[in-house]
Amino acid sequence: MIGAGAAGLMAAGKAAERGLNVLLLEKNDRTGKKLLISGKGRCNITNNTDIEGLINNIPGNGNFLYSSFYTFSNSDLIELLHNEGLETKVERGGRVFPVSDSARDVVLILQRFAEERGVKIRLNSAVEKIEVKNGSVSGVKLRDGSFFDCECAIIATGGVSYPGTGSTGDGYDMAKKLGHTVTELKPSLVPLLVAEKWIAELQGLSLKNISITILDKKDRKVYTDFGEMLFTHFGVSGPLILSSSRHILNYGYRNVKLVIDLKPALSEETLDARLQRDFEKFSRKQFKNSLDDLLPQKMIPVFIMLSQIPEDKPVNQITKAERRVLVKLLKAFTLEITGSRPISEAIVTAGGVCTDEINPSTMESKLVRGLYFAGEVIDVDAYTGGFNLTIAFSTGCLAGLNC
Repeated sequence: MIGAGAAGLMAAGKAAERGLNVLLLEKNDRTGKKLLISGKGRCNITNNTDIEGLINNIPGNGNFLYSSFYTFSNSDLIELLHNEGLETKVERGGRVFPVSDSARDVVLILQRFAEERGVKIRLNSAVEKIEVKNGSVSGVKLRDGSFFDCECAIIATGGVSYPGTGSTGDGYDMAKKLGHTVTELKPSLVPLLVAEKWIAELQGLSLKNISITILDKKDRKVYTDFGEMLFTHFGVSGPLILSSSRHILNYGYRNVKLVIDLKPALSEETLDARLQRDFEKFSRKQFKNSLDDLLPQKMIPVFIMLSQIPEDKPVNQITKAERRVLVKLLKAFTLEITGSRPISEAIVTAGGVCTDEINPSTMESKLVRGLYFAGEVIDVDAYTGGFNLTIAFSTGCLAGLNC
């Protein structure tokens, strides 16, 4: 087994349960390094939807995963973790977390699951290549010159996002050297860049309970959602933005607009009435001092600029037309998306080892006997909500059961 993340630990434990002699090689100095930072350190383990719900949330080759999910479903995963002593809870959107809110607890449980079944874990052990003889795996060579004979090897090395956790694309190189096709690697679940230069003035501002809509260049709705987002020096990030990003990956993260509804609970008419009450309250003040009850402080200068209402204009002189402009801004604060942050900053890598070259019932390579793949290294990716980790655990289990 190569890679001691979610997929590798699960694969190793399941293979060892069958009585196999399993060595798990990890180039980092600890297991589950990327798992430790998942879900902001809380670890969104899976989602409690049904199997069709899982597939529907996997735009990147979801149909490839039917066998995996029917062999080892999200329910099976939760049951396994419960049996190993990890309590879980369900939050908004069906997201499943450990009750402790600690990703470290998940890693410790998975590592114990593997080791108690006899898996030998070797850390600081980077793999250089997988040896093949007569079309079958024959051994694994490490960068330090060590060599291990084996009949099966599972590549579970992750993608190329968050390279600081060890996800540096090693598995792709191994796969290519063995004749496999690696599809184009793209960032997914990634912060977005915007055209508006003034966005830097909002850096660090977090918005909660807002809704967003992504529109294409013909103003057709691509995606909509409700929740929390964050402004950055380059554009936008936060849970809502990361979720939305996968929906515009095929647009190249260009030629789309982000429309933010800052007051989704209010209709335009209700919001206009609210503005009139606020303006009556602040009638003796200047416009720039009348928005404190309506907007975060950082947004006020931007709104004044975009509204084109003079900042020193007395509130009692603001016209109905100017008020209408403000309402439109509050309900449709619009930004032009021009790109994404680099793949190294993405939560997930879209692309990977071509699924046409992998048996979906076993995760075995169709090109090399005894070679298996699991997790993010495969060309499968999902939306946020625990779906990507579900893929890792499920494909890892299937590979471990068949190697």
